Amino acid sequence: MVEVSNFFKEIKKHPDRFYLIHYSSQGLFDEGLDGMSPKITSIVVMHYATGQTVSFAVHTEAETLGIPRDQVAVRYNEIELQLLTRFYNFARDRRERNWVHWNMRNIVYGFEHLEHRYRLLTGLEPPSIPVEVRLNLNDALKVRYGPDYAGDPRMRTLMLLNGPLSPQFLSGAEEAEAFRNGEYVRLNSSTISKVQFFQWLIKRALIGKLRTAGKSFANLVDRVLESRAARMWALAGTSLGVLLGLYNIVKLLLSAL
Repeated sequence: MVEVSNFFKEIKKHPDRFYLIHYSSQGLFDEGLDGMSPKITSIVVMHYATGQTVSFAVHTEAETLGIPRDQVAVRYNEIELQLLTRFYNFARDRRERNWVHWNMRNIVYGFEHLEHRYRLLTGLEPPSIPVEVRLNLNDALKVRYGPDYAGDPRMRTLMLLNGPLSPQFLSGAEEAEAFRNGEYVRLNSSTISKVQFFQWLIKRALIGKLRTAGKSFANLVDRVLESRAARMWALAGTSLGVLLGLYNIVKLLLSAL
């Protein structure tokens, strides 16, 4: 079992054992939900090592079922059932791998929400992903960089610290609006962009290049390593190593004469 405290060490050592997951839904609050759980709109899973990405999305499932766009709203349960069934068929044989997520920790937003929707639509128990293999990337970043590594909302703020937002990125409120407007492709694209960001930030963290707002020792080391002075010292060290190597070669040749 991988702990968040050694997450970066383990994913560097065994990248093939990790999957990244994120999903979008109708919304997180009661507006427009009639007191019911939010419907799932898309789930995206990426194999970290290869970057291969699989989407389970409303618009693609509707097309597979032959449901026209103007019938999606009235046949949504049928589409969502297909979406969740295909996701759990994919996850079933990979349940013992490590699943990296962002705050998917409860019934409001999390693996439990996906499980609840599956039970509601099928009357069956899903092949659940064990709690022990779920790794919250937000928690792993807090351990590495300190609790102040980015302000709220952390994901968006961390993105902005490292460059402009992806054009596909949607906030929670924007996702809820997109759902009301039937913009399912936008919802799926936003979810894909977030999973891609997870992979990018992990790789940046592993080479000490992730920019954060924290004041921990890890932040200090990363900033020092990224500075111009550090690069010059690295170049000087490399040059010195080359010169010492040449000196030793010449010394050996002279001693052989």
